Amino acid sequence: MENQTTVPYFLLLEFSQNRHLQLLYFFLFFILYLATATTNLLIIFAVVFHHCLHNPMYFFLMNLAVQDLGIVSVIIPKSMTNSLMDTRHISYFGCVTQVFLFVSFETSDFFFLTVMAYDRYVAICHPLHYEMVMNWKACTKIVILVGLTSVLYGMLHTTGTFSMPFCSNVVSQFFCEIPHLLKLSCSGFNLVENGVLVAGFTGALGCFILITVSYVMIFKAVLRIPSVKGRQKAFSTCLPHLIIFSMLLVTSCMAYLKSPSKSPSYLDLTFTVLYSLLPPLLNPIIYSMKNKNIKLVLFKLWKSFTFFFTFFKKLIALH
Repeated sequence: MENQTTVPYFLLLEFSQNRHLQLLYFFLFFILYLATATTNLLIIFAVVFHHCLHNPMYFFLMNLAVQDLGIVSVIIPKSMTNSLMDTRHISYFGCVTQVFLFVSFETSDFFFLTVMAYDRYVAICHPLHYEMVMNWKACTKIVILVGLTSVLYGMLHTTGTFSMPFCSNVVSQFFCEIPHLLKLSCSGFNLVENGVLVAGFTGALGCFILITVSYVMIFKAVLRIPSVKGRQKAFSTCLPHLIIFSMLLVTSCMAYLKSPSKSPSYLDLTFTVLYSLLPPLLNPIIYSMKNKNIKLVLFKLWKSFTFFFTFFKKLIALH
């Protein structure tokens, strides 16, 4: 591949040449994907089908769940298939699609976490103006703006990455991650892609500052609450948000700013898993499962499911 400038396909990271270990990785990824997809789908169904959750806070939670489901669906199934089929291949078009969708969903995640922090700031610090500021028209505009911005950023990233010739097709990661693709470039420094990366990190840092400022204002308001229980409840809601977003920002910066290893590295793999797979699993648990309204709705969904399952089971037994 040394003298080639175009590649028909890429070879993704092979976790192991041992067939039993490959199957083990398949089952681990399958369990991770099943858990992440189930928790996020539960949130989506709960918000969509129950009128009591039709307000801006749960609307943004639902959109965050959609993005998280998209992130894991873009990267995990292909890696699972490769482990199961004992192959490493991903087509050139498949790699392009993976980069575009992953970057778009990941960007949306950053924006929705920021919007959720602002939503809580308005609700806690300016409760009398909440309905006027966070009305459905404003929420719809925010979602459309986030979607368009994320897609545009995904297109810029994808164009910048694949506008260069590649001298190799061996990607030292379990999906088409941009830093590892840039390492394969024949031309070395890519002005367009590096410019897009700088713009992305500037935007991510701006989101982090907005979230931090929002929660500083929230903490100041919470400290005025006379009830100790009320303060603890507010802090328990805010701190996990800051922890997850900080982890997402730091690990993604480390993954993209750190020079990728020339050979497969456990450190590179760890950073990638921390920013790409862990937040989609933890987000629905932290932001939704601890919420009483969500838990009540999920309990009702579970009762409905068990009722219909028992009904059909008895119906089949009669026949």
